[in-house]
Amino acid sequence: MAKRILLVEDDPDDVELALMALRRLDIDAVDVARDGVEALSMLFDHEDAELPALILLDLKLPRIGGLQVLERIKRDPRSQKIPVVILSSSGEERDIDASYRLGANSYIRKQVDFEEHAAAMRQVGNYWLSLNE
Repeated sequence: MAKRILLVEDDPDDVELALMALRRLDIDAVDVARDGVEALSMLFDHEDAELPALILLDLKLPRIGGLQVLERIKRDPRSQKIPVVILSSSGEERDIDASYRLGANSYIRKQVDFEEHAAAMRQVGNYWLSLNE
């Protein structure tokens, strides 16, 4: 069975960029949540739902922010071991510190350049789904 990724991102351009980069790794099993409420619903509304192998989480989300989503993921015994990689345009220390304090496994600043961002996404997918045990 293919490992699933949950991409939590509200910017349509960033969603498309991430999906294109992950497809280059032959990763097609990506669910997309467009805000924090949708992400939490996908993770917790159905007891028998298959949990993702990796969560790529933006911080600046509508309705419920990324830090609140991260806190909920890491608090729940069913999901707390899922690697969560923060993808954010913010390089502010308070966002980075809060993310790690709440249990993020990695914090990656979104690249402005298309090719650099695509390369970073491929590296993230390759590391967390192929190399990491």
